[in-house]
Parts: sequence; C-alpha cells; structure tokens
Amino acid sequence: MTRIPEKDRDIIEQAIYLPMVMTVLHRDLTVIQNSPFKLKNPYLQWIERTITIVHKDLAEAKRYLRRENIKVSELKRDEVFTMYLFIYKGYEEHHNYFNPRLRNKVEELMKYYLYGRLSGTSED
Repeated sequence: MTRIPEKDRDIIEQAIYLPMVMTVLHRDLTVIQNSPFKLKNPYLQWIERTITIVHKDLAEAKRYLRRENIKVSELKRDEVFTMYLFIYKGYEEHHNYFNPRLRNKVEELMKYYLYGRLSGTSED
C-alpha cells in the first residue's frame, strides 16, 4: 500500500516519463536533421517547439517535487521491469514499472505533446 496521494504520484510519474519523451524527441530531431527531406524546417520547428513545451512541464514537475520534499531515482533495470525509489516526505517506497507499460505511456505522451494538446485530444 502506498502512502503517496494520487496527485503527487501523477507528478512523480511525470518526472519519470517526461525525460523519456525528451530523449525520443531529441533522437527524432537528429534523424530529421540527417534525413533527405526536401523541406526539413517545418518538422524541425515542430519538434523543437514540442521539446520546449515538454521541458517546461518537466521543470514544473521537478519544482513541485523539490518543494514537497519528494525524490525519485531509478534503482535498477532489466529486460522486463524498471525499479524506482520514491522518497516521499521521509518515507521510502520501491515501485516496479513494467517496461512495455513505460514505453506505452511514453508513446501516449508523445501523441499528446505532438498533436493532442493542439486538438484537445490524444486519440489516434
């Protein structure tokens, strides 16, 4: 049983997922820069703008965690699970995340940041 309220857990998970979203966006940016697209600039600007917005949201999440004395760190990773340590106001909790769940959540957030936030939905 966790002592962490849902609101705080959501922000903790943002601190886990958003760096992964940033990594994917930076890799995609590199791929587009090195691709044979005839007009790269619109794609580059789109991804750069998205990176800026994700970075802003990540900074907000980190500020909140610091203000509320919450720490998150990855303990170990294998092929199936990634274990995180949450220190919530002095209490330690270990949480295992199923790697495919992490990947699916990052994909969901990518959809949201790339077009869902503009149309008000993250649906396909």
